[in-house]
Order: sequence, then structure tokens, then C-alpha cells
Amino acid sequence: MKRLALALVLAACKSRGEAPPPPEAPPPVMPESEAKRGKDACHAFVAKVCACAETTPPLVEACKLARPLVDALDVALEVAANPESARRDALQANATARKIVKECIEETAKLPGAGCP
Repeated sequence: MKRLALALVLAACKSRGEAPPPPEAPPPVMPESEAKRGKDACHAFVAKVCACAETTPPLVEACKLARPLVDALDVALEVAANPESARRDALQANATARKIVKECIEETAKLPGAGCP
């Protein structure tokens, strides 16, 4: 009788401890309006720096380096929006996209100091 009671207690404890893990929450998707503003900011930076590079030689290198920013932003936004991306990857892609947009905005603000109207 004691063995039966002990077996029931152990079985009850064991079944409670093996709960399935909670499902992983879906990654947050960057709002379309934020993504569009970011793309617009980076495209505007590229257009402005490359237009200024035609008359301001020190900005030629900045123009060459600006174009890949748009491509990197597109890739980051695609990874973040892909439903097959892992949550961690999507979060990192969103953070990367925001860093790229920040760089585009900051570099645009520096252009007047570099001789670009």
C-alpha cells in the first residue's frame, strides 16, 4: 500500500514538471510608415550627397559609401519582415535598420558643414 501511494505521488510530481515550453512570440514588425520614412531619409541622403559630390570633390567618397546604405536598409527590413526569420534575427534586423536610418539622417545634417547647400 505504501509503495502504491509513493508511486502515485512520484507520478503526479513528474507529470507536472514536464510542461511544454510556451510558444515563442512572433517577432515585432516595423510599422510600414516607419520603414517608409527611413527609406525616404536614406534615398534623400544619397541623392543629396551624390549631387554635391559633383561640385565638392571631398564628397565623392561619401557618395560611394552612401549607396550601399540603401541596400543594407532594404536587406534589414526584408529580414525583419520575413515570417520565417527567428525572433532574435528579426529584432536584430529592426535594430540594424534603425541604426542605418539614424546614420542617414545624421550624415544629411553634416552636409552643409561639408560645403553642400
